[in-house]
Amino acid sequence: MTALETSTAEAGRDFIRDIVQADLDADRHKTVVTRFPPEPNGYLHIGHAKSICLNFGIANEFGGRCHLRFDDTNPTKEEQEYIDAIKRDVHWLGFDWGENLYHASDYFEQLYEWAEYLIKAGKAYVDDQSPDEMREARGTLTEPGKDSPFRNRSVEENLDLFRRMRSGEFPNGARVLRAKIDMAAGNINLRDPVLYRILHAVHPRTGTEWCIYPSYDFAHGQSDAIEHITHSICTLEFEDHRPLYDWFIDNLPVPSKPHQYEFARLNLTYTVLSKRVLTTLVRDGHVKGWDDPRMPTLAGLARRGVPAEALREFVRRIGVAKANSTVDVAMFDHAVREVLNAKAERRMAVLKPLKIVIENYPDGQADEFEAANHPDNEAAGRRTLRFGRELYVERDDFMETPSKGFYRLSPGKEVRLRYAYLVTCREAVKDASGEVVELRCTYDPASKGGNAPDGRKVKATLHWVNAADAVEAEVRLYNPLFATPEPNAANFAADLNPDSLEIVAGAKLEPSLAEGGVEPVQFERLGYFVRDKDSTPGRPVFNRTIGLRDTWAKVSGA
Repeated sequence: MTALETSTAEAGRDFIRDIVQADLDADRHKTVVTRFPPEPNGYLHIGHAKSICLNFGIANEFGGRCHLRFDDTNPTKEEQEYIDAIKRDVHWLGFDWGENLYHASDYFEQLYEWAEYLIKAGKAYVDDQSPDEMREARGTLTEPGKDSPFRNRSVEENLDLFRRMRSGEFPNGARVLRAKIDMAAGNINLRDPVLYRILHAVHPRTGTEWCIYPSYDFAHGQSDAIEHITHSICTLEFEDHRPLYDWFIDNLPVPSKPHQYEFARLNLTYTVLSKRVLTTLVRDGHVKGWDDPRMPTLAGLARRGVPAEALREFVRRIGVAKANSTVDVAMFDHAVREVLNAKAERRMAVLKPLKIVIENYPDGQADEFEAANHPDNEAAGRRTLRFGRELYVERDDFMETPSKGFYRLSPGKEVRLRYAYLVTCREAVKDASGEVVELRCTYDPASKGGNAPDGRKVKATLHWVNAADAVEAEVRLYNPLFATPEPNAANFAADLNPDSLEIVAGAKLEPSLAEGGVEPVQFERLGYFVRDKDSTPGRPVFNRTIGLRDTWAKVSGA
């Protein structure tokens, strides 16, 4: 399903789309214009995917447009790397902004002029208080704030100080520009919020042209107005900021009157989406970069092999609500499995190989078997598997003294090798330490294809790889990064899963996996995998995207 098809399938299923439709029906807007406004201070994560799908989806669905606008108002945390990554991730998810790429920094001059407009109207002033003094004077939810001693400066003095702030005369933190609203307002966001602060830092786009930068609250709504955004859609934590959003729109000569709408952000079990936590995970080496497959970033999910269409489908299923809730990660896993099951070709791979020698199979001989690349898609074609005297099976598929219900390999037990023959284990060969290093087996030549000619029942079917042409690989098995369903963001390190990554060196794969071209792929009985960017010629590296819910091996009694 394409991004457009996904968005169309969502039609009329949430309150925001109902609002948009009602606005069009009432002729309040001719063209729907939305925007996705990330701050380029990190990589996008799965929570952003919900906003991306909603904003771009609505624009596609109602024949409008969606802008990608970078909220680049804090040069101390923003980098070109993040800007480039955000563009890649939005495209990967299946959406395109066309010609509608913007930055808050495009509007710095206009925002500055509007700040002076507020000063001249007596609605903004320069405050010399320290951040701690302003915090102390702000008040609480039950107590009003206190007016700044600098609140009643003259318009002339405020203009002079603000222009000197722009010229770089003052150091960081020396002064700020604040809106003059109401220090006793019940909504703390209206208690004379900061409009501009001094930051002597190099900006990714404007360099050192500016040393004062607008706050998010001041830049955001006015950027919406400049771009004629009709529906400014954001997450629920900005609901309390909406009165301030409207105050700026009402008190400035903006070219349009956008309105803000809030929806519940995505919360997922076993996952932390705090950008502060994600940044710390990368910075402190808990993960290997923003695209580590254990990360909930879009780059990490893509590297792990999660299909973009699965993420879009997941977002569609969870819907858009007004109340915050936490979604079980199993719902996300289900969407991923559903897509991969339909598209991933099948291959055989042995992660922890144990060699078996078929003693009655002629030395130097090789049989060939045809195997379907996908059981439900004939168009995927077939491939040839070679079978020889020496093979690899999973070490976990052998038990010298089998427990009750264990039907796989053990001395005297017969099993089916997928697509090939029935084999019986005769002997386990051990090294000096007592570890089993090889199995001696025999095969039934009459069981070609894996079927016994006399109709005898075999309870287990195992995957295998021919030793003569096996490809050696590294396989990385990823598990949730956090060991608890509700990680504590304040002390996240205590909840990290020590088993979030297992690296398997020396896995044996079918020769068809030596080069690229068949990913994503299902390793039969093991899960879905994708080739990692760390792969080198002759030494592939595969990441496990997700395990199987059920396997054909379990169905057959293994």
